[in-house]
Amino acid sequence: MGKIKKVLRGMVIITGGALIVIIIGTIFFVNISPEFGGSASGEQRKQYAKSNNYKDGTFINLDDVKMELGFSGFFKSIGSYFKPQPNTLPKKNINVQKIDSIEIIRYQGPTRLIWFGHSTFLLQMEGENLLIDPMFGDVPAPSPYLGTKRFSKSLPIEIEKLPKIDAVIFSHDHYDHLDYGSIQLLKDKVAMFYTPLGLGVHLTEWGVEKERIIELDWWENINFKQLKFICTPAQHFSGRGLTDRGKTLWSSWIIQSDTENIFFSGDSGYASHFKEIGEKYGPFDFAMMECGQYNELWKEIHMMPEETAQAGVEIKAKKIMPIHWGAFKLAMHAWTEPVERVSTKAKELGLPVVVPKIGEPIYLTETGKYQDKWWEKFN
Repeated sequence: MGKIKKVLRGMVIITGGALIVIIIGTIFFVNISPEFGGSASGEQRKQYAKSNNYKDGTFINLDDVKMELGFSGFFKSIGSYFKPQPNTLPKKNINVQKIDSIEIIRYQGPTRLIWFGHSTFLLQMEGENLLIDPMFGDVPAPSPYLGTKRFSKSLPIEIEKLPKIDAVIFSHDHYDHLDYGSIQLLKDKVAMFYTPLGLGVHLTEWGVEKERIIELDWWENINFKQLKFICTPAQHFSGRGLTDRGKTLWSSWIIQSDTENIFFSGDSGYASHFKEIGEKYGPFDFAMMECGQYNELWKEIHMMPEETAQAGVEIKAKKIMPIHWGAFKLAMHAWTEPVERVSTKAKELGLPVVVPKIGEPIYLTETGKYQDKWWEKFN
């Protein structure tokens, strides 16, 4: 009996020691790794407090909607990652369409977008080069050991070959949208950065001058040369570390010229803000709508595909493109399920859906293109 007690005591000591090492290691990693970004000063927090979307030191959703998994939901979520799920990854590397750097520099044609997978776009509009949520890294995490790699081994164009970027627009600070490594490679070729309130603290921490960062609250707008950027609501959350949940705002965006109107949803659950945006600023010529990395357990902050199609109708989009899929595994659904389900629902609603290949130029006037089910070749 005494030997058993000694063995048990030894096991407890070893387990406790391992936990202490893990905790200390995690705290050390968070404090020394630049990927976690910056934090707001007292003066900045006073400015945020003027926002209707800021309460008790954190940003909030409309009606203070939160994602609350609860105890059972948390274990259901964790448990799903240990159960075999079919087709969560492509069976082979996704081939992307390559872009010539010289062609991008010389382009003077009509508005076009180039999708890099997930939620990243190059938008060429009115002679300006804009990047939306430029995440060019291999893994959407603070360490390459903490996530599944990108589905494609290469990008349509490497960051180093991108031309001068006139403006970058961010929707929120999660790793699959705001990437430290990408900013390090981009920051010296970008003129201006536009973000929701608070996100600029990460950029300044990473070496971007304050003068090149403009933060907006929901419903605020700003002119950028011949374009207008409007920061609009989303139902989501923010945070990059252990203690900074809700410390920066999240948003959707509208990008307008004199003749065109584009909507980018960012990440969002389905809620009344889509109808409000449509009534205030619709109709939209083109809408990039979040559709992927969803689960019924967290539908408050990520739409289900059928909701994506309905939201497209409510913002009065002439056509929608499902985004937030095709690059990373962040949920346990089949990797092609988002595009298949949203296409079925959109057809039922009479809403055209655009699904280009990664790297393929998207022209707003060419509604009949992009009907090839390219993803089936990688299943």
